[in-house]
Amino acid sequence: MSTATTNGLAARIEGGRRVYGQGDNEVRALDGITRDFPLGRFTAVMGPSGSGKSTLMQCMAGLDRLTEGETWIGDMQLTGMSESSVTRVRRDNVGFIFQAFNLVPTLNARENILLPLDIAGRKVDQEWFDKVVTDLRIADRLDHRPSELSGGQQQRVAAARAIASRPKIIFADEPTGQLDSRSSAEMLDVMRGAVDQFGQTIIMVTHDPGAARHADQVIFLNDGKVVDEMDDPTADAIFDRMKAMD
Repeated sequence: MSTATTNGLAARIEGGRRVYGQGDNEVRALDGITRDFPLGRFTAVMGPSGSGKSTLMQCMAGLDRLTEGETWIGDMQLTGMSESSVTRVRRDNVGFIFQAFNLVPTLNARENILLPLDIAGRKVDQEWFDKVVTDLRIADRLDHRPSELSGGQQQRVAAARAIASRPKIIFADEPTGQLDSRSSAEMLDVMRGAVDQFGQTIIMVTHDPGAARHADQVIFLNDGKVVDEMDDPTADAIFDRMKAMD
């Protein structure tokens, strides 16, 4: 475990490579990425299909293993940890927002949101919980199970689940992919507020320049490598950069 290289960071990847297949079938999804993700920052990861952005998120979060290199969550080096240890790190320090929702169908919305806290044995901050569900417009849907919610409502419940526990870092994979423009804007405002008001750290994979403009910084991937970055992004500047990569 290392602490010196991760001081003040929510996450870090160093020399990260992820290779699938062998020989002529070899695919380098990540090709030697080194990157720091400071605490309290909102980072968007963008790139063409197949650029490695989802693989980067999965390896950073410990959902997939690097072929070479090292990753940290805070001061905890995931590389070399057992699967059970990585699971504990994720449980206590990481929140996820997946495009596929990943809600438990037998639990209602409130129970789904509180599940990470229940598993970790932590108490809910009721004031923060109330703010999150109100801002995401699901306060009146808390007693409903996922099958009784629209796709957009399920996605907002998934976002609330990640944000409500105030983890060290939130990984978001296309979090607005199932939402209309109004719901997307509300969710991104909540995510932005979680960073600005409570110092949370978010890494968001997205293809949408309108979503990415809410971030402090955008990093652009292509062929498994970081090829560019942009601070204080605007939707137009992001769109122009993405168009140049096509």
